[in-house]
Amino acid sequence: MKVEVVGKNGFTPSDANKEYAVKKLTKLEGLIVDYENVSARVVCKVYKAFHKVEVTIPTKNIILRAEVEETDIYAAIDGAIDKLMKQVRRYNDRTKDKLGKKGIRSIEMGASSKDERIVRDKNVDLEPMSREEAIDQMELLGHDFFIYLDKETRKTNVIYVRNDGDYAVIETTAK
Repeated sequence: MKVEVVGKNGFTPSDANKEYAVKKLTKLEGLIVDYENVSARVVCKVYKAFHKVEVTIPTKNIILRAEVEETDIYAAIDGAIDKLMKQVRRYNDRTKDKLGKKGIRSIEMGASSKDERIVRDKNVDLEPMSREEAIDQMELLGHDFFIYLDKETRKTNVIYVRNDGDYAVIETTAK
């Protein structure tokens, strides 16, 4: 796995911090397909009362992402790796009986828009999937919405969690 460890908010990770993150990420070796060709980005931030670690690993079938806040940088790294391991295991368990299922292939970060209200652009590679598969992906990522290409209608849809906990779908129509 290729690992990039960067700091933000005035924090510069030491070599020991970087080595610790790389060592801990090796726990995912037996769980991620094509581990050697996957890249991980570890972002370490410092605040007055805590450290925050964000780890993002885009794989062929899913994007793994964990974010943890702790008083110690090493504890934050441990927590993020634990979250990632749970995500991988949950994904592997869900897809074990669904051979051929594909999730998101990649999300690429684009340059920020000139519109000051937009702080991040994401390009989503849409894969055909059922509503149930879209719900699985959304829950796995820990998001409250998910964009996908419906297998049956071939339309881009958005599935989301309503305030009452139920799911709803926004179906698109081109004019």
